[in-house]
Amino acid sequence: MRLDKYLSNFSGLSRKEARQVIKAGDVLVNGVMLTDPTCSIADDAQVKWSGLQIAPAGPRYFMLNKPVGYVCANSDSHNPTVFELLDEDALEDLQVAGRLDIDTTGLVLITDDGQWNHRVTSPKTQKSKCYDVQLAEPVTADAVPLFAEGILLRSEKKRTRPAQLDIVAPTQVKLTIHEGKYHQVKRMFAAIGNQVVALHRESIADIVLDANLAPGEYRPLTAAEIASIDNV
Repeated sequence: MRLDKYLSNFSGLSRKEARQVIKAGDVLVNGVMLTDPTCSIADDAQVKWSGLQIAPAGPRYFMLNKPVGYVCANSDSHNPTVFELLDEDALEDLQVAGRLDIDTTGLVLITDDGQWNHRVTSPKTQKSKCYDVQLAEPVTADAVPLFAEGILLRSEKKRTRPAQLDIVAPTQVKLTIHEGKYHQVKRMFAAIGNQVVALHRESIADIVLDANLAPGEYRPLTAAEIASIDNV
């Protein structure tokens, strides 16, 4: 990373201010004064500014209540992204752990910890994901064992992993799946002749969307929520 970017990211200085203090000789890297703001430094370099140790604050973990109309991407030329809802520094370092479609709402996890993200999203870990689903047509109890057996999606050769379908009302269900195929929930209901009209993710593993978060709001995960990913 460039020295001026490192200093700006982790000191609270603007990029312009960071360049000024570097050129003034106020910054030491591994005990050596560097005056070139553009020089590259290692991620584990020891950086001091006027005797003060400058270092990353550590991994960040957030839950966001995603509204309709936002995409789970760092940038998009046509639609607003979930990162535009965050008031955080170094947004480019953050990534979504478990994407949602533009018209799907609910729990999105965001982090700059790549290994934790992998543990959330890897097919090998089979983390559960629970959705509230509104359907175009009533669903009957006959669908419950079909989902428990696994649904054969169009253009797929193998059934989905067993899923738990709980009928709340004729056109409202809760569905828990343990994988994340492309548009999976919508495709599962399409396979039994129904259509999803609204989709809301309530939880990932043991992390449940905070009921106090309005659409578009977010908060840091608690230590227990972060650790829960390794316990499930």
